Amino acid sequence: MKVCKKCGLEKPLDDYYRATGTRDGHRGDCKVCDLAAKKQRYLADPAKSIARVKRWQQENADHVNAYHQSRRAKPEVKRADRSAYLKRKYGITIEQYDELLASQGGGCAICGLEPRLDISLHLDHDHESGQLRGILCFRCNNALGDFDDDMSLLRTAVRYLESYLPVEDEVALIRERARQLRRPA
Repeated sequence: MKVCKKCGLEKPLDDYYRATGTRDGHRGDCKVCDLAAKKQRYLADPAKSIARVKRWQQENADHVNAYHQSRRAKPEVKRADRSAYLKRKYGITIEQYDELLASQGGGCAICGLEPRLDISLHLDHDHESGQLRGILCFRCNNALGDFDDDMSLLRTAVRYLESYLPVEDEVALIRERARQLRRPA
């Protein structure tokens, strides 16, 4: 047991940080008082604390990168990070995301591509209203973005592709017929 020099309460040694060079091997102030003092210093000058942390991260970039990589490798952490992102960015829970994904067949709403472990699908939304429309793969989401969600431009692109489909169909039929003719009976 030890009496904290700040709050004056007697507490077990487990409630104190270790400190070499002291008689009992523990700091004079308890963990609660130490954390309260740190919080006050931060609130007094947050820029100083933030600059200190950023400086340490830059000086120890390898350590920071290794930590982030090991953390991201854990599936439960990846799901928690994804959940926090969805809540912050779109205001939905991971469960609501999963329900939306299941309602559209478990994959991209356009091409049907299913999500992989290393790449998640994107929430498609109207950039003006913010309304969610569905879940898309990266390629389909970018395609809509490249067309600026312009329906007339998309219809023109469809008509363009359709104008070339008959030729491709004929070529495919000719190739298949040629393969059949080459096979011995």
